Amino acid sequence: MKLIKLITFLGLGALVSACADIETATRNTPFGTAPAFAQVSLGAMPLLSATPMVALPQSVAPQMRITAINVTVPQSLKVSEANRYYPSGDIVWREDPFGDRHAQIKAIFETGLQRGADTMGGDYPVVLDVTVSRFHALTEKARYTVGGVHSIAFTMQLRDTRTGAPVGAPREVKANLKAYGGQQAIDAESRGQTQKVRITAHLAEVLRQEMTRIDGFETPKPGFKQAFRKL
Repeated sequence: MKLIKLITFLGLGALVSACADIETATRNTPFGTAPAFAQVSLGAMPLLSATPMVALPQSVAPQMRITAINVTVPQSLKVSEANRYYPSGDIVWREDPFGDRHAQIKAIFETGLQRGADTMGGDYPVVLDVTVSRFHALTEKARYTVGGVHSIAFTMQLRDTRTGAPVGAPREVKANLKAYGGQQAIDAESRGQTQKVRITAHLAEVLRQEMTRIDGFETPKPGFKQAFRKL
Protein backbone atom coordinates (compact mmCIF):
# COMPACT_ATOMS: atom_id res chain seq x y z
CA MET A 1 0.00 0.00 0.00
CA LYS A 2 2.83 2.39 0.88
CA LEU A 3 4.50 1.58 -2.44
CA ILE A 4 1.30 2.42 -4.33
CA LYS A 5 0.95 5.73 -2.48
CA LEU A 6 4.58 6.58 -3.24
CA ILE A 7 4.14 5.85 -6.95
CA THR A 8 0.95 7.92 -7.03
CA PHE A 9 2.65 10.84 -5.26
CA LEU A 10 5.61 10.78 -7.64
CA GLY A 11 3.26 10.61 -10.61
CA LEU A 12 1.30 13.65 -9.45
CA GLY A 13 4.54 15.52 -8.82
CA ALA A 14 5.73 14.81 -12.34
CA LEU A 15 2.39 15.96 -13.77
CA VAL A 16 2.49 19.25 -11.87
CA SER A 17 6.08 19.77 -12.93
CA ALA A 18 5.18 19.11 -16.55
CA CYS A 19 2.30 21.61 -16.41
CA ALA A 20 4.61 24.24 -14.95
CA ASP A 21 7.15 23.67 -17.70
CA ILE A 22 4.52 23.92 -20.41
CA GLU A 23 3.13 27.17 -18.99
CA THR A 24 6.58 28.73 -18.82
CA ALA A 25 7.39 27.67 -22.37
CA THR A 26 4.10 29.10 -23.63
CA ARG A 27 4.71 32.47 -22.02
CA ASN A 28 8.12 32.67 -23.65
CA THR A 29 6.94 31.61 -27.10
CA PRO A 30 5.59 34.31 -29.48
CA PHE A 31 3.07 31.88 -31.02
CA GLY A 32 1.15 31.54 -27.77
CA THR A 33 1.12 35.15 -26.68
CA ALA A 34 1.77 37.30 -29.74
CA PRO A 35 -0.96 39.21 -31.57
CA ALA A 36 -2.26 37.68 -34.77
CA PHE A 37 0.16 39.56 -36.99
CA ALA A 38 3.10 37.66 -35.52
CA GLN A 39 1.56 34.34 -36.56
CA VAL A 40 2.08 34.62 -40.30
CA SER A 41 1.32 31.90 -42.80
CA LEU A 42 4.29 31.40 -45.08
CA GLY A 43 1.79 31.22 -47.91
CA ALA A 44 1.30 34.96 -47.46
CA MET A 45 5.01 35.64 -47.74
CA PRO A 46 6.54 36.20 -51.19
CA LEU A 47 8.89 33.55 -52.59
CA LEU A 48 8.00 31.04 -49.87
CA SER A 49 5.98 27.86 -50.21
CA ALA A 50 2.58 27.60 -48.58
CA THR A 51 2.72 25.94 -45.15
CA PRO A 52 0.60 26.01 -42.01
CA MET A 53 0.71 29.13 -39.89
CA VAL A 54 4.01 29.63 -38.12
CA ALA A 55 5.39 31.96 -35.48
CA LEU A 56 7.66 34.74 -36.63
CA PRO A 57 10.23 36.64 -34.55
CA GLN A 58 8.93 39.62 -32.60
CA SER A 59 11.07 41.88 -34.79
CA VAL A 60 8.66 41.28 -37.69
CA ALA A 61 5.95 43.45 -36.14
CA PRO A 62 7.49 46.92 -36.59
CA GLN A 63 8.44 46.01 -40.17
CA MET A 64 4.82 45.97 -41.28
CA ARG A 65 3.22 48.93 -43.03
CA ILE A 66 -0.57 49.30 -43.20
CA THR A 67 -1.51 50.42 -46.69
CA ALA A 68 -5.30 50.33 -46.35
CA ILE A 69 -7.92 50.01 -43.63
CA ASN A 70 -11.36 48.46 -44.13
CA VAL A 71 -13.83 48.94 -41.29
CA THR A 72 -17.13 47.06 -41.13
CA VAL A 73 -19.88 47.85 -38.63
CA PRO A 74 -22.48 45.12 -39.23
CA GLN A 75 -26.07 46.25 -39.50
CA SER A 76 -26.93 43.35 -37.21
CA LEU A 77 -25.47 45.31 -34.28
CA LYS A 78 -28.34 46.66 -32.20
CA VAL A 79 -28.45 50.40 -31.52
CA SER A 80 -29.85 51.70 -28.23
CA GLU A 81 -31.00 55.28 -27.74
CA ALA A 82 -32.33 54.65 -24.23
CA ASN A 83 -31.06 57.20 -21.70
CA ARG A 84 -30.22 54.79 -18.90
CA TYR A 85 -27.05 54.16 -16.95
CA TYR A 86 -26.35 50.96 -18.87
CA PRO A 87 -28.81 50.36 -21.72
CA SER A 88 -28.85 47.08 -23.60
CA GLY A 89 -27.56 47.11 -27.15
CA ASP A 90 -24.34 46.75 -29.10
CA ILE A 91 -24.03 50.40 -30.08
CA VAL A 92 -24.53 53.31 -27.69
CA TRP A 93 -23.38 56.66 -29.05
CA ARG A 94 -24.65 60.19 -28.39
CA GLU A 95 -22.03 62.79 -29.31
CA ASP A 96 -23.02 62.93 -32.98
CA PRO A 97 -26.46 64.16 -34.02
CA PHE A 98 -29.18 61.53 -34.12
CA GLY A 99 -28.76 59.54 -37.31
CA ASP A 100 -27.00 56.50 -38.74
CA ARG A 101 -25.06 55.29 -35.71
CA HIS A 102 -23.39 52.50 -37.69
CA ALA A 103 -21.91 55.04 -40.11
CA GLN A 104 -20.86 57.31 -37.25
CA ILE A 105 -19.00 54.49 -35.49
CA LYS A 106 -17.37 53.46 -38.76
CA ALA A 107 -16.05 57.00 -39.22
CA ILE A 108 -14.63 57.08 -35.68
CA PHE A 109 -12.83 53.78 -36.23
CA GLU A 110 -11.47 54.85 -39.60
CA THR A 111 -10.07 58.08 -38.20
CA GLY A 112 -8.55 56.49 -35.10
CA LEU A 113 -7.03 53.47 -36.82
CA GLN A 114 -5.61 55.57 -39.63
CA ARG A 115 -4.00 57.83 -37.10
CA GLY A 116 -2.39 54.81 -35.48
CA ALA A 117 -1.30 53.37 -38.83
CA ASP A 118 0.37 56.65 -39.75
CA THR A 119 2.79 56.22 -36.84
CA MET A 120 4.11 52.92 -38.21
CA GLY A 121 6.29 52.15 -41.17
CA GLY A 122 7.95 49.11 -42.64
CA ASP A 123 8.82 47.16 -45.74
CA TYR A 124 6.05 44.54 -45.51
CA PRO A 125 2.75 46.05 -46.77
CA VAL A 126 -0.47 44.78 -45.24
CA VAL A 127 -4.16 45.62 -45.35
CA LEU A 128 -6.07 45.88 -42.07
CA ASP A 129 -9.62 44.55 -41.97
CA VAL A 130 -11.62 45.44 -38.86
CA THR A 131 -15.10 44.25 -37.92
CA VAL A 132 -16.69 46.05 -34.99
CA SER A 133 -18.67 43.89 -32.56
CA ARG A 134 -19.37 46.43 -29.81
CA PHE A 135 -19.23 50.18 -29.31
CA HIS A 136 -20.82 51.13 -26.01
CA ALA A 137 -20.03 54.71 -25.01
CA LEU A 138 -21.92 56.59 -22.29
CA THR A 139 -25.47 57.80 -22.29
CA GLU A 140 -26.22 61.35 -21.18
CA LYS A 141 -27.39 60.03 -17.80
CA ALA A 142 -24.15 58.15 -17.13
CA ARG A 143 -21.93 60.83 -18.66
CA TYR A 144 -22.99 63.56 -16.25
CA THR A 145 -23.24 61.40 -13.13
CA VAL A 146 -21.26 58.23 -12.44
CA GLY A 147 -19.20 57.79 -15.61
CA GLY A 148 -18.23 54.23 -16.45
CA VAL A 149 -16.52 52.46 -19.34
CA HIS A 150 -16.34 52.92 -23.09
CA SER A 151 -16.81 49.25 -23.95
CA ILE A 152 -15.30 48.67 -27.39
CA ALA A 153 -14.58 45.38 -29.14
CA PHE A 154 -13.58 44.43 -32.64
CA THR A 155 -11.86 41.74 -34.69
CA MET A 156 -8.78 42.60 -36.73
CA GLN A 157 -7.29 40.66 -39.61
CA LEU A 158 -4.16 41.54 -41.55
CA ARG A 159 -3.77 40.61 -45.22
CA ASP A 160 -0.84 40.77 -47.59
CA THR A 161 -1.37 43.86 -49.75
CA ARG A 162 0.09 42.20 -52.85
CA THR A 163 -1.60 38.79 -52.66
CA GLY A 164 -4.60 39.37 -50.41
CA ALA A 165 -3.63 36.30 -48.39
CA PRO A 166 -4.33 36.40 -44.64
CA VAL A 167 -1.37 37.29 -42.47
CA GLY A 168 -1.96 35.36 -39.28
CA ALA A 169 -5.29 34.53 -37.70
CA PRO A 170 -8.12 36.95 -36.88
CA ARG A 171 -7.59 38.58 -33.50
CA GLU A 172 -10.36 39.68 -31.16
CA VAL A 173 -9.50 42.92 -29.40
CA LYS A 174 -11.21 44.37 -26.34
CA ALA A 175 -10.34 48.04 -26.40
CA ASN A 176 -12.12 49.27 -23.29
CA LEU A 177 -11.42 52.80 -22.06
CA LYS A 178 -12.34 54.41 -18.76
CA ALA A 179 -15.11 56.94 -19.33
CA TYR A 180 -15.30 60.19 -17.42
CA GLY A 181 -18.40 61.15 -15.49
CA GLY A 182 -19.77 64.10 -13.56
CA GLN A 183 -17.43 67.03 -12.98
CA GLN A 184 -14.54 65.12 -14.52
CA ALA A 185 -16.47 64.82 -17.77
CA ILE A 186 -17.38 68.52 -17.72
CA ASP A 187 -13.77 69.51 -17.08
CA ALA A 188 -12.57 67.24 -19.89
CA GLU A 189 -15.02 68.74 -22.34
CA SER A 190 -13.84 72.24 -21.40
CA ARG A 191 -10.35 71.13 -22.53
CA GLY A 192 -11.72 69.73 -25.77
CA GLN A 193 -11.47 66.14 -24.54
CA THR A 194 -14.88 64.96 -25.67
CA GLN A 195 -15.81 61.30 -25.82
CA LYS A 196 -15.08 61.26 -29.54
CA VAL A 197 -11.67 62.88 -29.13
CA ARG A 198 -10.64 60.46 -26.39
CA ILE A 199 -11.96 57.34 -28.14
CA THR A 200 -10.36 58.30 -31.46
CA ALA A 201 -6.98 58.78 -29.80
CA HIS A 202 -7.49 55.57 -27.85
CA LEU A 203 -8.12 53.52 -31.00
CA ALA A 204 -4.90 54.88 -32.49
CA GLU A 205 -3.00 53.75 -29.41
CA VAL A 206 -4.72 50.36 -29.35
CA LEU A 207 -3.61 49.69 -32.92
CA ARG A 208 -0.08 50.81 -32.15
CA GLN A 209 0.11 48.39 -29.23
CA GLU A 210 -1.42 45.56 -31.25
CA MET A 211 1.22 46.04 -33.92
CA THR A 212 4.25 46.51 -31.66
CA ARG A 213 3.68 44.67 -28.36
CA ILE A 214 4.05 40.92 -27.92
CA ASP A 215 0.85 40.83 -25.84
CA GLY A 216 -1.02 43.44 -27.87
CA PHE A 217 -3.25 45.98 -26.17
CA GLU A 218 -3.57 45.55 -22.43
CA THR A 219 -7.22 45.80 -21.43
CA PRO A 220 -8.10 47.54 -18.15
CA LYS A 221 -8.64 45.45 -15.06
CA PRO A 222 -12.22 44.09 -15.06
CA GLY A 223 -13.22 45.46 -11.69
CA PHE A 224 -14.56 48.87 -12.58
CA LYS A 225 -16.66 47.63 -15.49
CA GLN A 226 -18.49 45.03 -13.41
CA ALA A 227 -19.02 47.60 -10.66
CA PHE A 228 -20.60 49.99 -13.12
CA ARG A 229 -22.93 47.30 -14.44
CA LYS A 230 -24.46 47.03 -10.96
CA LEU A 231 -25.46 50.69 -10.78
